[in-house]
Amino acid sequence: MYRLNRYALFLSLFVIMSACCTVPVFGATASEIDHEVYKALHNLYSTSPAAVKLSRVAKGILVFPKVYKAAFIVGAKYGEGALIENGRITGYYSTAGASYGLQAGAQSFGYAMFFITKKALDYLYKSSGFEVGVGPSVVVVDKGMARSFTTTTLTQDVYVFFFDQKGLMAGLGIKGTKITRINPD
Repeated sequence: MYRLNRYALFLSLFVIMSACCTVPVFGATASEIDHEVYKALHNLYSTSPAAVKLSRVAKGILVFPKVYKAAFIVGAKYGEGALIENGRITGYYSTAGASYGLQAGAQSFGYAMFFITKKALDYLYKSSGFEVGVGPSVVVVDKGMARSFTTTTLTQDVYVFFFDQKGLMAGLGIKGTKITRINPD
């Protein structure tokens, strides 16, 4: 049994490292992040009327245009994005996470977090690393919820939209993800 676990760990690390070698290098410049964030937000708005409605009441929108995830039992994900307030970028952030369990594959996806309350946005500012699942309540907006969505029924602090999912891996989630402020060149 010990030999099998050691083999599985070695194989997992090999797969993750191989996937990471094919993922673009991170550390984009601020102007590169700006371009990708606005492009991703435009694409999200063109496909989701619910996101457009939320943008009108959100105190801030944190957009991660590309998050890369690779896993084989042990998984890791990472991406860079920006916070938009009143139509302009006010800060840059990274999103990172690790997971363990029955999982295998590689994928990329984007997501946008709509901060509805000032309290939730303040939590992002004050925390040394906003950990999803701790702090403000976060709700993932799926297609069913988006169809019946109205801004008069908002009850949560943060709403999340996923977009541009590519690759082979079952499920998307952000619980356990840590969001940290960065300073790109």
